Amino acid sequence: MAVYNPFSLQGKTILITGASSGIGRATAIECSRMGASLVVSDINAEGLQETISLLQESENIHRMIIANLANEEDIELLINGLDKLDGCVFSAGVGSTKVLPFYSKTELQRVFDINYFGPVLLTNLLVKKKLLAKSCSLVYISSIGGVHFFSPGNGIYGASKSALDSFVRFAAIELAPKHVRVNSVCPSRVETPLIKSVPISEKEVQIDKAKYLLKRYATPQEIALGCVYLLSDASSFMTGQSLILDGGRLLT
Repeated sequence: MAVYNPFSLQGKTILITGASSGIGRATAIECSRMGASLVVSDINAEGLQETISLLQESENIHRMIIANLANEEDIELLINGLDKLDGCVFSAGVGSTKVLPFYSKTELQRVFDINYFGPVLLTNLLVKKKLLAKSCSLVYISSIGGVHFFSPGNGIYGASKSALDSFVRFAAIELAPKHVRVNSVCPSRVETPLIKSVPISEKEVQIDKAKYLLKRYATPQEIALGCVYLLSDASSFMTGQSLILDGGRLLT
């Protein structure tokens, strides 16, 4: 007798971008454990290969496609390698820590190309090429930064995530007639290579962690499990929403 599990992804094919490390890799691992067949994508071929080696296989087939979402030709290449999808997690992203006097068009373009234009243009082609199965779930990794929480030096990054979160609402409305659900996950700080690149001292990190009700940052797995929920039939009545995973940071 089969065990009832509303969070199962058995029989689903899911695309995950930014899958070579961090939240993307953790999400790929958790989705494979829940029975999904995966297409993982990133610009980092070596990291992708390592991710593939960590996935649970059983009867499922996993594939990798190397692509840079800041490049429209690479987005087309990714699209051409896909079959019908039951879910997508748009996890590819970059950070930027600059105060206003040091903004530049080059930096704005770099961050928005990857954090906003890449996932939006990829979604556009997935819809036009009719690659989204009925009841498909689209999940975008956003952030509390720039959407629900504002701090100095995060203006460019925050604006890109705010734009992405706004897009989620519009896409949810437009794709509802196709029975496609669209949601975002808004984490606070997560223990990934991305935040380790921010130039702050260990003492400053500990002071920042103390501001969280749970007194720590999230693990990539904790964010990945939020993605599993949104990809699964357990969230079948949820669309156009932000799942906030912040360890209580917004309450302090």
